Amino acid sequence: MDIIRTWAICRKELIHIRRDPVSLIQVILIPVVLLLINGYALTLDLKEVPLAVYDQDGSRLSQDLVRRFQVSRYFQIYRFVSDYREIAALLDSRRIMAAIVIPFDFSRHLKAGQPVPLQLLVDGTNANTANLIISYTQGVAANFNSSILEQRLQAQGLQASAPVAGETRLWFNEEMESRNFIVPGLIAIIMTMVGALLTALCIIREKERGSMEGLMGTPLKKSELILGKLCPYFVIGMVDMFIAMGMGQLLFEVPFRGSLPLFIALSALFLIVVLGQGLLISVTAHSQLEAYQMAILTTFLPSFLLSGAIFPIRQMPTLLQWLSYLVPARYLVTISQGIYLKGLGWPRLWPDALILALFALFFLIAAGRKFVKKIA
Repeated sequence: MDIIRTWAICRKELIHIRRDPVSLIQVILIPVVLLLINGYALTLDLKEVPLAVYDQDGSRLSQDLVRRFQVSRYFQIYRFVSDYREIAALLDSRRIMAAIVIPFDFSRHLKAGQPVPLQLLVDGTNANTANLIISYTQGVAANFNSSILEQRLQAQGLQASAPVAGETRLWFNEEMESRNFIVPGLIAIIMTMVGALLTALCIIREKERGSMEGLMGTPLKKSELILGKLCPYFVIGMVDMFIAMGMGQLLFEVPFRGSLPLFIALSALFLIVVLGQGLLISVTAHSQLEAYQMAILTTFLPSFLLSGAIFPIRQMPTLLQWLSYLVPARYLVTISQGIYLKGLGWPRLWPDALILALFALFFLIAAGRKFVKKIA
């Protein structure tokens, strides 16, 4: 391999990128826009659920229960209502997501030591959100029940403390913020999108412009041409990665507990994978439009949906779980989240790194063979 000839192709590609500043700006803005939208708008947390309260009892005990919902960070009292028709209207207009109905005999049953039903009306349009609301409500009710039992025991002169006390300790994401989980995964999606989409157009663009025949008339080797084509996009992909990392630290304050050199090295390995994948698309497609569509369908969408960056893989159907092993972004998501949140090192991450290396070899070898066939 001749370094001078390789650099000449690399310089040619850099000149082309410089002559298309609009595309270059878009490439730089992709990580910014994706992180801003997904970091702020996409969240798995559920807080300040708008709640309506229908307190038919109006006693001190019922008001105490309502106050527990008011002080909870998961609920926000939207309105106190006086009948079911008002609840139905608020649910239909989506101004509330749930309603609590406290029966008129609430305090009487509690004072008599009898169980009393508490009605919860939930908008079940989004099943996951509805399940979270039900869980949060049950937590508030359980806390209220514990206080009632404690008061009864104290009134009888008995020990009020529970025999078994549970103490929760969170590992890796102590703030319980979904952005700490999402932002490291978005780095893999951004690198997939930028690397694959750019390289998917590099070869087919030369063919459509008729300049490929001129390149084939030179003493260039296929390895020199491929490496020269990929080098500029490798640099751009790494720049986008550093932009995403910087935004994650400065804007979202995502903790980084692992080794920065290890993360950079494994991210560079993953970038080689997506560049090889994009190159294979470029030498296979017959037009730039086809290459762009293939890149979206085979790289961006699988990395977004099946990598585990947004949706947990273990909750997917079995078939999709098996298909996710064919998505390279899955392994960088595991690496990224492991280094960011858990501080994992090479002894834990080498299996994922080995799989990425195999992916890189496969795509580069396949693209090289297909490229030779196409220009023959």
